[in-house]
Amino acid sequence: MEHNKVVLVTGASRGIGRAVALAFAEPETTVVVNYRSGQEAAQETARAVEKQGGKAVLCPFDVADPDAVKKAFKEVVDSLGRLDVLVNNAGMTRDNVFPRLKTEDWDLVLDVNLKGIFLCSQAAVRPMLKQRHGRIINITSVVGFTGNPGQCNYAAAKAGIMGLTRSLARELISRNITVNAVAPGYIETEMTHALPEKAREALVAQIPAGRTGRPEEVAAAVRFLASEQAAYITGQVLHVNGGMYMG
Repeated sequence: MEHNKVVLVTGASRGIGRAVALAFAEPETTVVVNYRSGQEAAQETARAVEKQGGKAVLCPFDVADPDAVKKAFKEVVDSLGRLDVLVNNAGMTRDNVFPRLKTEDWDLVLDVNLKGIFLCSQAAVRPMLKQRHGRIINITSVVGFTGNPGQCNYAAAKAGIMGLTRSLARELISRNITVNAVAPGYIETEMTHALPEKAREALVAQIPAGRTGRPEEVAAAVRFLASEQAAYITGQVLHVNGGMYMG
């Protein structure tokens, strides 16, 4: 590839997002590290990218804010000249049993986890269409396929991602732009570390592999779908869940 590759990862300050950013950290690649809050953590991600030989650019914006998204993507393309890969990783939860689920918590989770992917993908598609090349990878969840008590809002958003992924894949493949998804199961993150021991044991008991996954294992799946070896793969979901769900 003659030009420098530009990869934008949303929610890249920690966890799966940081692992994805590091998976792309190599010479002649610029990783755009998006975050909404937690600047110090985002700076740690950027330093780790550069330590591995890549270039990092910090890019703070809220994926659910249409104006902020348009402005950020324009600045990225204007300054770096192109956008090759978008990884829609930013997400959040606001869990509660259904009778107590607040309307504002439904709206907030759908805005970040689903509308955010719509906004970022729409902003990314414009330069990708001009390039006639691009990769969009959306991070969904095993919960979007199995459901989960207390997570109706989160599960609805994650399931919705697949409808968006498949429809957009059909629109864009003729322009050499692929759109795929990665569905992590239970991954070692700050959230799973905070669980009580009994809750962790119950969680792991659901997983045929007998353990939770690592962020780097999710990142490897994303990296593959962004590669030229995956050019004939589009509209698909790659499950990374240790056998917890086999669809």
